[in-house]
Amino acid sequence: MSRAFLVVLDSAGIGGAPDADAFFNGDTPDTGANTIGHIAEVCAAGRAEDGRSGPLQVPVLASLGLGAALEAASGMTPPPGLDGPVTGAWAAATEVSKGKDTPSGHWELAGVPVPWDWHYFPKADPCFDDDLVAEVCRLAGTDGILGNRHASGTLIIEEEGARHIETGWPICYTSVDSVFQIAAHEETFGLGRLLKLCADLAPRLHAMKVGRVIARPFVGTPEDGFARTKNRKDYAIAPPAPTLCDWAHAAGRPVHAVGKIGDIFSMRGIDDVVKGSDADLMEALGALVDGAEDGALVFANFVEFDSVHGHRRDVSGYARALEWVDAELGLLIPRLRPGDLLVVTADHGNDPTWTGTDHTRERVPVLMQGVGQGAHGLIAFADVAATVAAHLGLDETGPGRSVL
Repeated sequence: MSRAFLVVLDSAGIGGAPDADAFFNGDTPDTGANTIGHIAEVCAAGRAEDGRSGPLQVPVLASLGLGAALEAASGMTPPPGLDGPVTGAWAAATEVSKGKDTPSGHWELAGVPVPWDWHYFPKADPCFDDDLVAEVCRLAGTDGILGNRHASGTLIIEEEGARHIETGWPICYTSVDSVFQIAAHEETFGLGRLLKLCADLAPRLHAMKVGRVIARPFVGTPEDGFARTKNRKDYAIAPPAPTLCDWAHAAGRPVHAVGKIGDIFSMRGIDDVVKGSDADLMEALGALVDGAEDGALVFANFVEFDSVHGHRRDVSGYARALEWVDAELGLLIPRLRPGDLLVVTADHGNDPTWTGTDHTRERVPVLMQGVGQGAHGLIAFADVAATVAAHLGLDETGPGRSVL
């Protein structure tokens, strides 16, 4: 029985979204943003030399069709490192959901376009209304909150960490995504207390169509500095309809989640989940390639492309991460069983050469190993779910169309 491995390189977009002019970083529309294309151009120009050097070296992704997908999506001629012969099957996918965020991208890749408009908090200081602040205080047992603005997660901890330890007030902030994030010290505030606060607050925010409440624990001191821990937890609004995970689970197929997939889908249709750093997750993915059951669906997200490099506009770091995952895929692919399908894709863009620090609206690559060689051109995000479902022999395929 066939297995499927759906791997999301978080934010690895390839430009060309037809509606990019309706999405912004500050006052600048995302028109022309191209995460992979611009990284490859900067590398080829010798301007991404921190910890690496020269043109982007991703021979496995290129052979699967990354350069061809880039050209189909955006019209960009593949820069050095993305050219060369293609031995896999590829496409470039376009999103219809009105968001450039994690839930929108993943849900639609899993066959469920978002049917509503997300709630976003205004770029004001303060940005949360008094009633919401009062509810946070009631649930936290505090007299106030810190933050209450749009902010970088690492920067706001630096700015508010000392006062947080002094007052015990949670640090609440948001971004251009539909999120409400709460940062708190694991020891002085307590990890369990932070997680309970987020869980208790989530239903109210989900009713407002805020996509996620995110617990952002950290450790450290004002003297030595603060650092976020690996104990992040997302409390995501549940998908509005059954997804690929539900279809597989209903058919009796094992569904294994790697990374934040469990949070994104509220653990619906998922049997188990492995969390950790991207290095930890790659080890877990390798173990599943070697040992997952016949008929299994493995759904993985590698978030550090986005969280560590994209938002911080670190071109060299993003290039290093791409070269790392390329080398790891080169080790995994020979271990796939006959009949296995590997799909490597993304959920949105986060162009590290772009203005601002937010996601960018882009098409994404769909690179397939295990279904021969072929160019499938421009497809929809939902077609990814339909393709995986068809490969697994599932009856449900959602609104998408299989390319198989």
